[in-house]
Amino acid sequence: MSSNKKYWKSVEELDVNSSIVEALKNNEFVEAIPTDEFLGNNEALSSSSTSRRDFLKYVGFSTAAATLVACEGPVHKSIPYVLQPEQIIPGVADYYATTMFDGFDFANLLVKTREGRPIKIENNTIVGAKFSANARVHASVLSLYDNMRLKEPKVDGKSATWSTVTAKINSSLVDAKAKGGQVVVLTNTLASPSTEKLIAEFISNNPNAKHVVYDAVSSSEALDAYEAVYGNRALVDYDFSKASLIVSVGADFLGDWQGGGYDTGYAQGRIPKNGKMSRHFQLESNMTLSGAAADKRLAMTTAVQKQALVHIYNVIVGGTAAVTLDAKVKDEVTKAAKQLKMAGSQGVLVSGIQDKNAQLLVLAINSALASQAFTTVGARQIRKGSNEKVAQLINDMKAGSVHTLIMSGVNPIYTLADSASFADGLKKVKTSVAFSLKEDETALVSTIAAAVPHYLESWGDLSLTNGTYSITQPTIRPLFDTKQFQEVLMSLNGQAGSYYDYVKATASSITAGANWNKVLHDGIFVGGVQSTSVGSADYSAAAATLSRSKAGQGYELVLYTKTGLGDGQQAANPWLQEFPDPITRVSWDNYVTVSNADAKTLELSNEIVANGGLNGSYATITTADGVKLENVPVIVQPGQAVGTIGLALGYGRKAALKEEMQVGVNAYTLYKGFNDVQSVSFEKASGEHEFACVQGQKTLMGRGDIIKETTLEIFNTADAKEWNPVPMVSLDHKEVESTTVDLWDSFDRSIGHHFNLSIDLNACTGCGACVIACHAENNVPVVGKSEIRRSRDMHWLRIDRYYSSESTFEEDNERKENIAGLSSSLSTFNEMEKAGDNPQVAFQPVMCQHCNHAPCETVCPVAATSHSRQGQNHMAYNRCVGTRYCANNCPYKVRRFNWFLYNGNSEFDYHMNDDLGRMVLNPDVNVRSRGVMEKCSMCIQMTQSTILKAKREGRTIVDGEFQTACSSACTSGAMVFGDVNDKESQVAKLVEDERMYHLLEHVGTKPNVIYHVKVRNT
Repeated sequence: MSSNKKYWKSVEELDVNSSIVEALKNNEFVEAIPTDEFLGNNEALSSSSTSRRDFLKYVGFSTAAATLVACEGPVHKSIPYVLQPEQIIPGVADYYATTMFDGFDFANLLVKTREGRPIKIENNTIVGAKFSANARVHASVLSLYDNMRLKEPKVDGKSATWSTVTAKINSSLVDAKAKGGQVVVLTNTLASPSTEKLIAEFISNNPNAKHVVYDAVSSSEALDAYEAVYGNRALVDYDFSKASLIVSVGADFLGDWQGGGYDTGYAQGRIPKNGKMSRHFQLESNMTLSGAAADKRLAMTTAVQKQALVHIYNVIVGGTAAVTLDAKVKDEVTKAAKQLKMAGSQGVLVSGIQDKNAQLLVLAINSALASQAFTTVGARQIRKGSNEKVAQLINDMKAGSVHTLIMSGVNPIYTLADSASFADGLKKVKTSVAFSLKEDETALVSTIAAAVPHYLESWGDLSLTNGTYSITQPTIRPLFDTKQFQEVLMSLNGQAGSYYDYVKATASSITAGANWNKVLHDGIFVGGVQSTSVGSADYSAAAATLSRSKAGQGYELVLYTKTGLGDGQQAANPWLQEFPDPITRVSWDNYVTVSNADAKTLELSNEIVANGGLNGSYATITTADGVKLENVPVIVQPGQAVGTIGLALGYGRKAALKEEMQVGVNAYTLYKGFNDVQSVSFEKASGEHEFACVQGQKTLMGRGDIIKETTLEIFNTADAKEWNPVPMVSLDHKEVESTTVDLWDSFDRSIGHHFNLSIDLNACTGCGACVIACHAENNVPVVGKSEIRRSRDMHWLRIDRYYSSESTFEEDNERKENIAGLSSSLSTFNEMEKAGDNPQVAFQPVMCQHCNHAPCETVCPVAATSHSRQGQNHMAYNRCVGTRYCANNCPYKVRRFNWFLYNGNSEFDYHMNDDLGRMVLNPDVNVRSRGVMEKCSMCIQMTQSTILKAKREGRTIVDGEFQTACSSACTSGAMVFGDVNDKESQVAKLVEDERMYHLLEHVGTKPNVIYHVKVRNT
């Protein structure tokens, strides 16, 4: 049977008495047009302040042509090469393989450059390149062109030369050696063989020196557990494609847990094949991407999670530690544990609990299962920080025993909870050096602020996992007077030559005689994996200790990293600030998430106001030791565990950021002891916060056939027409299938290429990499918080997030099937419209559907939008006069209107407002002007480039060559793009799949974007 579940996007949508929500369903913009301001007098009428949309609405299209000259884009002059570089062909992109790692995010990449400018990040798909770009990595190319980067070194806040910097550091080292003072090199996790070798040589030359590794978001407990058992400091690299049953206890492995990058393997098991798919249990506090994807989600506090983990250990391993669990929770956890034990080697358990004993139990459980998804071969080396050593460093600084402190890749003044202690200690350090991309909070209070290049301007090497070796190579010359940390280290060590030479020499000793040029070309080398000695630990003692864990007083605060900003290193990146969070759909903010039950108790609320924006209460959070965070905005979050609240790290920065980027509150101040769970008091504060939230915007008018889903059992046993029914419409007073009725005359689409984009709802995790990739490829403008509140976001691709009223599919259907009579019907459906405490979640990417029978095309008075034989719906920007008829006639709400000129406009002070920021623009795509409609083009510039390349090479196009920005960025395989006229192509086979359906099929638009029914293994 098909799903008739009631889906909703926001809590406010369920308020049946809300006139605002009703107005939003029927009108995209609910604010009255200020006609009195410009029709009231002649002087105002002639003013340029009148918006073009308002003018055309009142004077009509017939007079619009006379105003077109005022809307022409600016003219830019270009200067040709005097001596053209041999390797650069104007108009042709070059790609360079590189690897990115900033201490938090990492990926194997191809960097697209045009005329020497890096403009886009692509995934390196060569064998061995296993880490793909997330949303933040895709956005990192824009951070290269940040005009507020540190452009030169500074000593005591004043510009200096690099020779002065080196001389001052050398002098300090000599003084430290003479006085017996400590020299400390404080870095983030490096994972770089050459850099670690350089630091070892530096320490050899300076016996009074030591190296301390500090990760802003700590994984120290998991590292301690792994080190205790296996002897080295690393993290397990799980392969979820080998798991038929996954149990996660507080680990958002589809998010940033252990660095992320697990979605590819996970999605492979989530697509039903031969009647089977993996099953996923999630035990967590906050609603996460992993919880949203789970088949069974249990919302619980971290204190309960610890008890649940011990209980699972008891069931799997036969432990005897006593646990304290509510009967209902214990029953659910027991079911998960028994299924996990039954799965055996095809089961896996992961946990994000920041407790060494909890992490030891994870190792014990997976070893007992002999889990195929759990392997210590090729362990991750992307986290190596030690909480203990960082705490010791602060004590040494405060004691005055640290003479010289050299920092690289860290910003402790911002990221440390007790940053005041670090700042006090820093005052007692004679020479402090901060190697930094920006003059951040720590660089501002250091003796020397050393400007470093962006990773796209740098040489380097990385060993992200045991057995792999990657190269970082520059794709552009340094834009400013910068030097790499490693170059300065070489100078301090008295080593001649360049860092490039050093990396090359290091590579030759690791790559076992492999050709350097090939390693550089591929970007990665896969070698032999060093064996890991299997140790042991007292797991029973760990279980006993963990079982004695008690809940703290008050509320449980769970700190996490958002998909957009991560640990906050790219807080100055406007693409990431405007990126809507996949769960809350809020951009330009962090906030405290609270359950509906707790919100009612504390009288906290969210409401949609007159202009369609979302407003919410403020709250004050106070820790047990009196640290207070005031005026934190509140989001009422379905699925949040009662008694817990969530808050994202990475916001609240001020230094070296434009005013527009200085948003949110600094949650690191609550990150005491590097523990992401804190006991706090939580109370309402006065005032109301204005959110930039898109969750109530771009609605599909309440129409059905949006999300289709079924259970694995029904999928396997019932006919497809039951769980994927074709919508029925009326023809001659008879119900017929909508696909048999057509108001249009179709044309032959079998000649040449015809493009389709397939989206599998089972594989989509809502990660948002596709959204940022689309931004980069198509020059999508950033409009800012104020415009987002007015429903004027410019994203060509959005990821709609839907909640369902019940926690399981069966519960929803049972309630509907048990309705008896009108009275029961009214009361039951009224109850089902209330936000569930633990709703199911579905993500659905929506872009222009490129309808073969497009409603937008028939209403455009100037033929600015038209259809191609290849299936793409075109936009001729220079023909568009901004009537917006097409947007009104689009059932999918995917068209965007340029209310302003966002390029070179001081009112929108983002990357398009300065020459440096505009270097990221793709020259193959127009920068749209004011008054022009825009939307997804299905990356026509990419498809045409592929066709032309094949023509030049005199060959046919191979399946997989055709890509769009979103499909190439999708790491889970949810998006597949291709030519349906190639019957052997993957997309052609997906079109014929029985799970395939079209969005709003009953409208009869015949889209070229297809979706696949979501199947839940409940």
